[in-house]
Amino acid sequence: MSELNIEGSKSQSVTQYIARQPIFNADKTLYAYELLYRESTDNVFPQGTSDGQATGRLFFNALMLMGLEKLTGFQPAFINLSTDAILDDFPKLLQPQSAVIEIVERTTSIPHVAQRVKQLKDEGYFFALDDYDGCEKWQPILPLMDFIKLEVEQPIIKTNMMIKKLKRSFPKAKIIVERIENYEEFEQLKAAGCDLFQGYFFARPELLTYGNVEPSKVAVLELLNCTAQPNIDFAAVQERVAKDLGLTARILKLVNARSSSAQQTIKSISQAVIYLGEDAIRQFVRVLALSELGNDKPSELTKLGLMRAKFISLMLAPGGKELAEQGYLVGMLSVLDAILDMEIDLVAKEFSLGSELSSALLSFNGMLGGTLKLVKAVEEEHWQSADELLVMIRPASKMDVVYAAMYESRAYADDVFSTLSLVTDSTS
Repeated sequence: MSELNIEGSKSQSVTQYIARQPIFNADKTLYAYELLYRESTDNVFPQGTSDGQATGRLFFNALMLMGLEKLTGFQPAFINLSTDAILDDFPKLLQPQSAVIEIVERTTSIPHVAQRVKQLKDEGYFFALDDYDGCEKWQPILPLMDFIKLEVEQPIIKTNMMIKKLKRSFPKAKIIVERIENYEEFEQLKAAGCDLFQGYFFARPELLTYGNVEPSKVAVLELLNCTAQPNIDFAAVQERVAKDLGLTARILKLVNARSSSAQQTIKSISQAVIYLGEDAIRQFVRVLALSELGNDKPSELTKLGLMRAKFISLMLAPGGKELAEQGYLVGMLSVLDAILDMEIDLVAKEFSLGSELSSALLSFNGMLGGTLKLVKAVEEEHWQSADELLVMIRPASKMDVVYAAMYESRAYADDVFSTLSLVTDSTS
């Protein structure tokens, strides 16, 4: 099963929504997609949702979990950002060439935004001004824009005159006109010099759905506390991320997003946290807080992932801390295929696990894979298989070690799970 489905195909137990609307060249070839936050199959922007909330949820759910390339098929992506998101450097969570950041019409603090945009442009980021209305307040922003978006006005000559005025004043900016509804409008706009086109005449926003696992409220609160300190305690951050499958999945994807074309191979959660560094971790937590996630109680699959992670790390502890940490990550990721409705080989590929961890998940190879196979045998009460696997993994140990590890791992998962549920109850 593909990890991204067009609305209307197989339903999923945990579902997120995002719409994408194509942007076309003058010859009607695809230029890019605009990504739009959605909450349901209604395929409209949800009432009562602020720009900040929409930005946070779009970043945290769609971009960090799925990745832009899956949402746009490797086409450029136009993404709306709120004022706070731009000032907090949310674009730095993405590679500069991967997206065009749209400044929405409700943006405030224009001088501060203009200053931050200039800094980000120096680092290679691209920007578009959405729904430009000719207002004087946009003057500090306009010279910095790579794209300027207009909505069709009636009579259409008003839009044509605005296109020509902008082309004279800002010849390097591409002009995009949206809400085009018929062929006549398209032809007139093209004749006026419009560069790119968007609207129902070409295509309505297409609703996409994808499986998702959200972080818990307690994880949000604990991470906020960690990053509120002057110097981040990476061990404390790693400990909190390790208890939450939603955070683990996004941290791994964030490493992918920030790494160069030669993707970083991640072997443990602590390695991913250290690789990101203080700035990226703080930005990540700000997105998390802004998105107001974590309202749902953790699922039984999350609990199973925690139990497996702890069991594998305990069984591999004699082999050293690094091996135990790798085992913890394998245990956490072993349930993602069910949560995200994604084949396990895609999990290994999407999170850049490298050959050792990938072969453990896919084929139960090596010490990591053998211990994962062992925990599954214990879950299914296949005691003969468990005994044989134990001989391979820890020849000098007896089954008492397995029983003790299972008891401790279940207690660990129950403890984390009950804490999450209590916090959810007290804050809901």
